[in-house]
Amino acid sequence: MSLRARLRAGLRGWGGVGAMAAVCALALAFALLLPLARSHGDDSAGVGGPGLTRAEQAADDDPCANPAIKTAPEKQTLSPSDADGTTIEKIKAREGEKRKLIVGVDQNSYRWGYRNPNGGADADLEGFDIDLVHRIAQDILGDPNAVQFKAIPTNQRIPAIQQGRVDMVVRTMTINCSRLADVAFSAPYFKTGQQVLAPKSSGIKGYDGTLAKKRICVAAGSTALAKLEEDRRTGELVPSARIAKPVPNQLDCLVRLQLGEVDAVVTDGALAASQAAQDPTVELKGNPFTTEYYGVAMKKDADDLVRRVNQILVDYRKDTTDGWQASYDKWLSATLNKDSAKSEPPPPEYLRKS
Repeated sequence: MSLRARLRAGLRGWGGVGAMAAVCALALAFALLLPLARSHGDDSAGVGGPGLTRAEQAADDDPCANPAIKTAPEKQTLSPSDADGTTIEKIKAREGEKRKLIVGVDQNSYRWGYRNPNGGADADLEGFDIDLVHRIAQDILGDPNAVQFKAIPTNQRIPAIQQGRVDMVVRTMTINCSRLADVAFSAPYFKTGQQVLAPKSSGIKGYDGTLAKKRICVAAGSTALAKLEEDRRTGELVPSARIAKPVPNQLDCLVRLQLGEVDAVVTDGALAASQAAQDPTVELKGNPFTTEYYGVAMKKDADDLVRRVNQILVDYRKDTTDGWQASYDKWLSATLNKDSAKSEPPPPEYLRKS
């Protein structure tokens, strides 16, 4: 069956307004998924040392084996500093047009990292995450537009960092213990939680028994997928619910929902709210069932860059004119809540020592 036929079949019965919204969101999704390649102007003896227990060695290999890290991974970051180090010096040493901060972002998350559909062919990336990227570039390179944006699918965020394709990822990326084995995170810059998104007409009420026999869409490499798989093993997810084949990007789930290929989406509540804002026929169902924090992800050994980003975040939160709150008011108050209290991260703790 052709895509057009599938779209018609999937939209049948949604109603005129719903169908129109779905078609618009689908068109926007395809447009935004085009490739993006443009720029804007401790004292341990070591693993295996005689003083380490097996539990300590396991914790080195798997941060989730450490109960403290598993419970509060957002605290495992380095204290702030505005000093340059090896990583930052290499960024500053880039010459000419290459003297830019290379950042992995999303280009299809409405109000987080996306192209304004009314901005024409040269529309700049906009959103809450993009504001933060510009602030980091301003601090490190003295120019908020000294950024090379790279569109990174959800499941490529960590490989892009490890392979050196980007200096950092600012892409609604949740800090968790398993990711700490692969990358380093800044302190949190946003608080959210997993939530269910489904058609308004659906009988789904939230993350509960109403998901029985329902097809659930999640993105590959997401914390939503990890949570659903864990809850399937422990029995917290209703047994008859089916996790559909994961998609590369979160917006793909909205498209699949509109096509009738899945019955619900599980993603961060902040992203779910942005998807609901694009399609008036869907809504968030129930309350968030986890507590999670977004952080800026960097290479594990980029200590100076981690410390610098943490200092930038401290200053960004204090800036009452053009900082965190101003960005929230501009991009997120319309889709989340005018009161930002529930989205504000807690006061940072810097428990990582090296």
